Amino acid sequence: MFLASKTYMATGEEFSESYLLVNAKEASLYDIACILIRSTSFLNTKNFYNEQSEHVGRSAWDDIRRRFVIFASIVAQKVLMWAEKPIAGMGSLIELWLNLLSSNGGFFGLLINYIRGKVVKPEELPEKFVSFIGELDQRLKLDASIKKGNGRYNASLAMMAAKLSYENEAFVEAAIQDQLKMAFIGFYKFWNDYQNQFTTYATMFQDTLDPNLIVVAFRGTSPFNAKDWMTDCDISWYELKDENNSKTIGRIHGGFMKALGLQKIKGWPKELEPPPNATKEHPFAYYKIREMLKDILEKNTNAKFIVTGHSLGGALAILFAGVLGLHEETWLLKRLEGVYTFGQPRVGDESFGRYMMKMMEDQDVRYFRYVYGNDIVPRLPFDDKSLFFKHFGTTLYFNSFYDGKVMEEEPNKNYFSIVWAIPKYINAFWEVSRSFILPYWKGKEYKESHVERLFRMVGMIIPGLAAHGPKDYVDVTRLGTELVPTINE
Repeated sequence: MFLASKTYMATGEEFSESYLLVNAKEASLYDIACILIRSTSFLNTKNFYNEQSEHVGRSAWDDIRRRFVIFASIVAQKVLMWAEKPIAGMGSLIELWLNLLSSNGGFFGLLINYIRGKVVKPEELPEKFVSFIGELDQRLKLDASIKKGNGRYNASLAMMAAKLSYENEAFVEAAIQDQLKMAFIGFYKFWNDYQNQFTTYATMFQDTLDPNLIVVAFRGTSPFNAKDWMTDCDISWYELKDENNSKTIGRIHGGFMKALGLQKIKGWPKELEPPPNATKEHPFAYYKIREMLKDILEKNTNAKFIVTGHSLGGALAILFAGVLGLHEETWLLKRLEGVYTFGQPRVGDESFGRYMMKMMEDQDVRYFRYVYGNDIVPRLPFDDKSLFFKHFGTTLYFNSFYDGKVMEEEPNKNYFSIVWAIPKYINAFWEVSRSFILPYWKGKEYKESHVERLFRMVGMIIPGLAAHGPKDYVDVTRLGTELVPTINE
């Protein structure tokens, strides 16, 4: 549990004394312009902006860069708010069309079924309805050559779970039972106390081989969910303290914590007391998953668990372990086999990173952070003097030939670089070419769908976007060099 401030802050939050809170919904065009030209004290009089932090050692140029990043963040969120319904509508149409094709055996099959009056409607078969993410990589089985006990097994299983978490409940249950041959525990949606709606999804299942392994997979950023993208773009943060010693834990991304179950006013109490909002209808991700893990693991002394996620899901996975540490859940942490993240964005500052590394070393928690090629998401939010977000631990980095290397930081750590511009476009062209070569090079199971190839074409316009898709991360766990992370002091 975190140390509460002595006075009730203007934010209405008792758990943090240092923070930056930006509410894009409340910002007018005039407010947005003021970010670049007015003082922090003036901005603090506006409803959309609330900052309480020290600026020791910050130069005028650093402040200008920081203001511009905040400006860009709010503009991006405003655009996403405006486009929320069109994006969702477009996504629904794309997914419906793709599923209509796959349910009827392709375009010509659909045409024949239409003439015969026997068109199969995908919405009638939820266990077969696939998301856009699923269309990018249709594989549902693990590589048969990677057996339990193999060093690649947990990573391969974790990435498959992270990919499945994007699907609907009926599809996930069928895939886990019929394809993975494992025990489905549940598919869950979780409440966001700040947005007053369900924003977070996770799935749990059990590998019934001995020793039993419980998998917890958080859903990542859905391509056509504007709220997910707004969470990613939000650079609000809270600085947290440990109530046991009053020491600063560090500054942590506000949007990610809210998605995981951060409580209004109280922050992260170890127990929800009283829990007026934590009803069966409105469960919070961290608290509900922690409760379920305790129940399952108490019944099976041999079982352990892993936590995983792709993109935003990766951020939630590592923060889940972080909050377990803050709550001194030693018994659970000793049963945590590892945290596996794929294309995970940065979640906190250097101080939080040091805290996490010490906690994981003390509790013997293994952290596997996978980064493929020019994936843009692990390079966000920026790591520079204008902000403070930093990765912690080592990077398991893989290039476009799936050659892996343990690194302190992925190359081109902030993505936008003139030096890296030409190499990124050359690499994007190679990835398109590779999509035709790979099945002949590595086997027919690596043949890419037409949707994935079109997605790679987009990567030739915005290098790093297609590299964030699940296809390459699945291939990394199968074809990539087997790597083991090292402790990074």
